[in-house]
Amino acid sequence: MAATDRSLHQILGGGSVADVLLWRSRSASASVLAAATAFWVLFVFAGYSPVALAANSLLLLVAVVFFWARAAALLHRPLPPIPNLEISDEAVERLAGRAMVWVNSVLSVARDIAIERDRKVFLQVVLSLWVVSYIGSFFSFLTVVYIGVVLLLTVPALYDKYQDHVNEKLGIVHTAVSRHYDRIVSRTSELAVKGKKTQ
Repeated sequence: MAATDRSLHQILGGGSVADVLLWRSRSASASVLAAATAFWVLFVFAGYSPVALAANSLLLLVAVVFFWARAAALLHRPLPPIPNLEISDEAVERLAGRAMVWVNSVLSVARDIAIERDRKVFLQVVLSLWVVSYIGSFFSFLTVVYIGVVLLLTVPALYDKYQDHVNEKLGIVHTAVSRHYDRIVSRTSELAVKGKKTQ
């Protein structure tokens, strides 16, 4: 099957995550949206911090387990069913492999900019970082994460529903942006050539 023949559900992995993102499992999607909204309201409007929430949750868990174990010993009942909490070597190797791929791709981009002096990659990185900085000046980090969750739950579902119309409009936008981008790259190349000639 060609890559263009794959559905959006298959591109997103085809599992339960794709079902949630495309609202095929409405109750799970609504639960994720409700939980994200609750956390956002708790952290942004109530002024509660994630570190305080994590510490208080762990404090409550430790207290419950401790008192459950003490009560079980006094009442001759079984101890709390706590699993053996260990991270397997395979899980660490998988995580390290994924981190290595990400770090190598970042280092590859850095090499393209610093050593090969690739103007196209440089402009892409500068534009991306500027957009992130501009958006970050308006919102807190938690608000940006919440907006990201809301976008993840709406954009793929809307794209799945209106795919043909969106592809047509994106094609027009891509052509216009590519044309302007090529002009910028050619002008910077011309300026670099003129700068070398004057030296």
